[in-house]
Amino acid sequence: MAISPRLEVRQSQSLVMTPQLMQAIKLLQLSNLDLIAYVDTELERNPLLERGEAEDGAPAEASGVDREAGSEADHDAPAGDQNAATGEAGESFANTAEMDGGGDQNAADWLEAQLEKDPSGIADKLDTDFSNVFPEDTPGGKGDAGPQGGDPWQTTSSRGSGSGEDYNLESFVAAEQSLAGYLSEQMVLAVQRPEDRLIAQNLIDNVDEAGYLRADLTEIAEKLGATPDAVEAVLGVLQTLDPTGVFARDLTECLTLQLKERNRYDPAMQVLIENLELLARRDFDPLKKLCGVDDEDLSEMIAEIRALDPRPGSAFGSLLIQPVVPDVVIRAASTGGWNIELNSENLPKVLINRTYYASVARNARGEHDKAYLVDCLQTANWLVKSLDQRAKTILKVATEIVRQQDAFLTHGVRYLRPLNLRTVADAIGMHESTVSRVTSNKYMATPRGIFEFKYFFTSSIASSEGGDAHSAESVRHRIRQLIDEEPPSAILSDDTIVKLLKEAGIDIARRTVAKYREAMRIPSSVQRRREKRAFA
Repeated sequence: MAISPRLEVRQSQSLVMTPQLMQAIKLLQLSNLDLIAYVDTELERNPLLERGEAEDGAPAEASGVDREAGSEADHDAPAGDQNAATGEAGESFANTAEMDGGGDQNAADWLEAQLEKDPSGIADKLDTDFSNVFPEDTPGGKGDAGPQGGDPWQTTSSRGSGSGEDYNLESFVAAEQSLAGYLSEQMVLAVQRPEDRLIAQNLIDNVDEAGYLRADLTEIAEKLGATPDAVEAVLGVLQTLDPTGVFARDLTECLTLQLKERNRYDPAMQVLIENLELLARRDFDPLKKLCGVDDEDLSEMIAEIRALDPRPGSAFGSLLIQPVVPDVVIRAASTGGWNIELNSENLPKVLINRTYYASVARNARGEHDKAYLVDCLQTANWLVKSLDQRAKTILKVATEIVRQQDAFLTHGVRYLRPLNLRTVADAIGMHESTVSRVTSNKYMATPRGIFEFKYFFTSSIASSEGGDAHSAESVRHRIRQLIDEEPPSAILSDDTIVKLLKEAGIDIARRTVAKYREAMRIPSSVQRRREKRAFA
């Protein structure tokens, strides 16, 4: 057969990852904070998108609203048979609306001409007052920015004078005080000589977030041209500042400074501080011999050390910890089941300004402008549908999780069932990878606390009696419960725990018990025996 080039027509099917599909998949796995940040970026990029809420936080009202909404759930799952009913959502997650647009005249030179021609009538034409049109540039020097007309978080320079009824205390936001600033304020009073203040400020600049001095004093002395003794003297003064324990060079020095402040740094305590490694290993017998104390005195000394702060500077200049906001809220229903609701307050709401699109599209002159507007409209529509689909998918997955883990919600972690992604995916008719994306960075508020979706997916441990398998999380809970209830005179070894669990119908190996115990940071039986005897 001769080899020659030829043309052939073939028809085949393939899955193409379009940008819209990639966007929908990305939105599924985003957390609430990441989703809000993503929507904010789209609002800045797309001129056709509007926020779905007014400035005061109330839902935006617009004429001709075309709502493409999902639903907020009210699913009842009977507790007895572990069935969670499915239903339609009732809250609007993504809305498209026709907003009232502005006039055709919107050029900057038109505004300037009108201001020069008729300053008193410009407010009527713009349907607003001067407080919303650059207060600093209006006739008269400063605008009348009332509390209802401006942003309470603007600076005073853009809000006009802060006198009279327009004075807004919310315009002044107190900045968080840093550790370096707090120490500098005290240093001015504690250190008098200018050369010592130079050394002190350099030491303050070398303090880390925990309050420890990580720089070498010899290098600081060489850098500043001072003697090491002068640097040591200034450091001694700085170590008396608040909070107690700052400017320590290690943990031992930090605890020593705090004990001296409390007048508890006696010889026995000094020996204990110098042997912190023995305390970390819970070797109490050598500590009692070194300190020359009995069990009761050693217990009191250890209690005093635990009351100290190993990171005295952590309260200053630390990053704000964002609390966990649940995506789904589970409440007990009056019928005995569960009400499953999406936390709609945490979902971003967007609107499509179709009136503005129609107004701009009529004035579009070139093909490039028209293509840009069409692309913005398609992107906005797809974002609205993606947000709606994301909310429905989260609700569907949460409903199935509640149906599978009804016993946990009713009776506690001991009744947590083993569950995997495939079981949920088969039950709701979705792919396993979709369920994995939905359960990432999502949280559920239940009567027993806030849990991540991933918490309910645990491996299974076989039953020794041939019954249903046990969840690994419930087995860990039983191990912790057994150890917490053990008396000091009968500490449970890993082999004993294995025997007790097998008597309860759980077939588990000793190495698995040891792995779970170490994961929960529970010491071995030898260390627990030493500790409980010392505190008995």
